Amino acid sequence: MQEITIATITATDAGYAQVWQLREEVLRKPLGMSLKNEHLDMDFEDVIFVAKSGEDVIGCLMLHHATDSVLKLRQMAVYDAWQGKNVGRQLVTSAEHYATGKGYKTIALHARIVARDFYTKLGYLPEGELFTEVGIPHVKMTKSI
Repeated sequence: MQEITIATITATDAGYAQVWQLREEVLRKPLGMSLKNEHLDMDFEDVIFVAKSGEDVIGCLMLHHATDSVLKLRQMAVYDAWQGKNVGRQLVTSAEHYATGKGYKTIALHARIVARDFYTKLGYLPEGELFTEVGIPHVKMTKSI
């Protein structure tokens, strides 16, 4: 298996096209939706973490400044073929190290119910009731870092 590398990019970098495609394939198409119909302004404010195998983006997540102490983790996606191979864990761990280094105290996220156990294993705790986002159940989760 080829080595997985984690890096950060911005929405103006060439690799962003692969991030957009990954999010489209994994997060939107299964719901009958498209990023083409969404406002992506936040992408230009976010720190984008990418997991790569060679030159191919295989996973991503985005960190968005919420407050001086809280970052919001959003748009986490890993191609199906790479799930269960620690790609997601490496992305989240890298994001947490970044957040700590920048002085943030908490990472918050909206987890799809199918991903709740993944985040729980990484130390994230559910808060509040289930809610619907993009037409499917989510739960807010946070972790003090």
